Amino acid sequence: MSTPLVEARGIAKRYGPTVALADGQLTVYAGESHALVGRNGAGKSTLVTVLTGLQAPDEGTVRFDGEPAPALTDRDAWRRKVACVYQKPTVVPELTVAENLFINRQPRSRGGFISWRRLRSEAAEVLDTWDVRVDPEARTADLKVEDRQMVEIARALSFGARFIVLDEPTAQLDNREIERLFTRMRALQESGVTFLFISHHLQEVYEVCQTVTVLRDARWITTAPVADLPRAALVEAMAGESIAAVEEKAARGDVNAHAPVVLEAHGLTSDAYESVDLSVRGGEVVGLAGSSGSGKIELAESFTGLHTPTAGTARLDGQRLPFGDVTAALRAGVGCVPRDRHGQGLVFGMTVGDNATLTVLDRLGRYGFVGTERRRGFAGELIERLDIHTEGPDQPVSDLSGGNAQKVVMARALASDPRLLVLINPTAGVDVKSKESLLSRMDSARDDGTAVLVVSDELDDLRRCDRVLVLFHGRVVAEHPAGWRDHELIASIEGVDHHG
Repeated sequence: MSTPLVEARGIAKRYGPTVALADGQLTVYAGESHALVGRNGAGKSTLVTVLTGLQAPDEGTVRFDGEPAPALTDRDAWRRKVACVYQKPTVVPELTVAENLFINRQPRSRGGFISWRRLRSEAAEVLDTWDVRVDPEARTADLKVEDRQMVEIARALSFGARFIVLDEPTAQLDNREIERLFTRMRALQESGVTFLFISHHLQEVYEVCQTVTVLRDARWITTAPVADLPRAALVEAMAGESIAAVEEKAARGDVNAHAPVVLEAHGLTSDAYESVDLSVRGGEVVGLAGSSGSGKIELAESFTGLHTPTAGTARLDGQRLPFGDVTAALRAGVGCVPRDRHGQGLVFGMTVGDNATLTVLDRLGRYGFVGTERRRGFAGELIERLDIHTEGPDQPVSDLSGGNAQKVVMARALASDPRLLVLINPTAGVDVKSKESLLSRMDSARDDGTAVLVVSDELDDLRRCDRVLVLFHGRVVAEHPAGWRDHELIASIEGVDHHG
């Protein structure tokens, strides 16, 4: 065969103890659309940062047209090879299309000033060459998402790059816009442009790509022609599930059908989700699954007071749940492990004891004064209950490992004896032992009669649930009772029928 346009071999990347990529491989030939798929955490983003020269691999090689990749410091050489169009725009919204196309390389007059006439005419030429029908003088913020993406593609092509990475390009598009994007992609392919297409929606892979590469658990699993890989086989490659593993899954005790409904929501709607009905009984663990743009996190955060839906209601123990007010949600009986323990979960200037008891200060003293000994005693009990490895309540929380820091966040969520416990990615970035400890606390809360809502990208977290609701583009599209198979759940998450 001809020389690959892009070839990555044996790519490894670590961040401290975390292995982001152990064996990344990719071979892309000129003129194809090549899909890169895998569940969250499979290593896709890490491979893309290496392919686009944003970071060097610890091991492995990248070649373009058979030649070694440029030096990391030579940004112009990288721009001539490859570009990535991300979900979040990298254009400057207040500038015009023409200004964005030639940012930092504006044509200049003999006097050294920017030649606005040449800027506009050269921008029009670039847009015309690649058949991007956008006014060069339009303010970029006023463009539709699909047109903004095409401007970013045209900018990359104007540098000379013919390899474009599209990272979740359809996440913010409706069906008609997606079809138009695919039509433009096919036309660009015929003009010699090559795409690496990253998507959670597997049906799109079958519509627009010729080849697919699967990553799982930070390793390359397979590369195959899309036409030769049935959907069930693709989902299985992503899930890595054996039938024996399915049968070993622990059977859960049934939820008491007469247990009271603790959380009940009707018609919840916001920018991120639509018409969601949801109920959780006491002693029940309900999982929320979905891809990154599904709305699952925003939905869970709404119950904790972080967001206010535009429509719908929720009741906790029969009382209307206050939206948009974290303190009121806490008073109403909601405990939360937020998605980002660093930004939202911990106060790093404070001790382990201070962090663990923030939600219960009113119980530890009167008239706004907190009894130091009472707080230390209460914190000591939480440390013991969650097996937090620390020198004691007075140790700075910043000294703890990731797993123990996450246990402090969990301790604080449980300290107030919540009626509803909302866990968002509760085991993200923690070691295996800490993960098991955190999940056993979730089981204990369930056994105590607490209603638990878990949002996670980790199948191991969702396996502990009594049922899992799957969101796709903001809507609940499936419900899986305990005992589901990995490929069934992943098929729902990716929006495909696993029998296809």
